[in-house]
Amino acid sequence: MSESRLKIFSGNSNRALAEDICRSIGVPLGEATVTSFPDGETFVKIDENIRGHDVFIIQSTCPPSNQHLMELLIMIDAARRASANRITAVLPFYGYARQDRKDQPRVPITAKLVANLLVSAGANRVLTMDLHSQQIQGFFDIPVDHLYASPVFFDYLSKTKGENLVVCSPDVGGMKMAAAYADLLGASLGMVAKRRRSATTVEAISLVGEVEGCDILLVDDITETAGTLTAAAVMLRDRGAKKIRAAVSHCILNEIAYERIRSGLIDELITTNTVPIDTRGLPVTVLNVAGLLGQAIQRINTNESITSLFRIKGF
Repeated sequence: MSESRLKIFSGNSNRALAEDICRSIGVPLGEATVTSFPDGETFVKIDENIRGHDVFIIQSTCPPSNQHLMELLIMIDAARRASANRITAVLPFYGYARQDRKDQPRVPITAKLVANLLVSAGANRVLTMDLHSQQIQGFFDIPVDHLYASPVFFDYLSKTKGENLVVCSPDVGGMKMAAAYADLLGASLGMVAKRRRSATTVEAISLVGEVEGCDILLVDDITETAGTLTAAAVMLRDRGAKKIRAAVSHCILNEIAYERIRSGLIDELITTNTVPIDTRGLPVTVLNVAGLLGQAIQRINTNESITSLFRIKGF
């Protein structure tokens, strides 16, 4: 399939990222109408011919999550009915990913439901970044290309890492990611164990590792309220940590999160533009992943390997 048959479209969740992706690979963003009727129903029309084309639809399922998910499903259905040759759903942020297991009675596995919906709508493959858990790839019966933001983070962190760095996971589930960052940055490794009191309140209960007099890098895949990060930061400061920064792939920040960041417990929050983010003048650094996603789209389009995109310069 030639690159000339490539078409990229975007929903309303993160059009700025879609435009950046298109600029990075020199492909125009496709014309599509994505609006809502007065009753809230989504209306989609692909405004150009896509018959026989390789179509990529970029849409993060960030708030309002349900609205953006429905936009994506309807765009996929519209592309399928317009005779696209192949449809790739590009989800820089895959919503509902934390509902990936049945951890209590009578609850759904919504991450699997979303996977089923994408396939039923007509997606032939999925491109996503930093899933909450690797097992979500197994929820799909179509190919999933799972990218990592770590090369973009490492490029920034390697220039600003400072001395006596300890990479810390703010919970047990993030230890593998923290270990990878520690290895890349030549840093020590630590972990803060937590207990979740509610959807917005977290209590740090124990610390593994030596942090006194050290700079700390907390790493996580997603934060909404910054509760886990700030709870970890309180314990780390009590144990003598100096500068505390956090590297989080997806920041879906709400008002509670902004207040916690404003408190100064975290010196810098480093994130990506997988979802739109308003820094509000706070110490929030947003890294651009458009180039990484753009390269992946090009390679999928030309049926090339994307393995090299996981490699980090110098490693």
